[in-house]
Amino acid sequence: MDGNTYMKGFLTKNRSVILYIIFGVLTTLVNIVSYWLLTRWLKQSVNTATVVAWILSVLFAYITNRTWVFDSKAIQPNEVIREIVSFFLARLSTGLLDWLIMFVFVTKLSLPDMPVKIASNILVIVLNYVLSRFLVFKKR
Repeated sequence: MDGNTYMKGFLTKNRSVILYIIFGVLTTLVNIVSYWLLTRWLKQSVNTATVVAWILSVLFAYITNRTWVFDSKAIQPNEVIREIVSFFLARLSTGLLDWLIMFVFVTKLSLPDMPVKIASNILVIVLNYVLSRFLVFKKR
């Protein structure tokens, strides 16, 4: 097996994971940049900025995950509604975790916000993949 054949096989086999990583990084950037702009430029509180950044990143994630990562075939209204609701509920649970981490470590323990935000996002990315892969976009 030559290198090109191996690489094609690897990319085909791991397509959703690779795309999830790419869009996960982009989603994280949407979250962190939004958070930074809100706290530094618009002088919003840590908690408000965390919620707004979460909403923006979830909207971005839903569109990219549905379209490219998990290649959703849901077209019937009830399927799409189930998908959207389960996606947002899954992200709400990890968004609340993100908020709780920021509240405890930044608001209560006075740790620097950006390192905590980055660490929180790493945990959230992993949990979001598991929930999306096995709950939201599972093949029916």
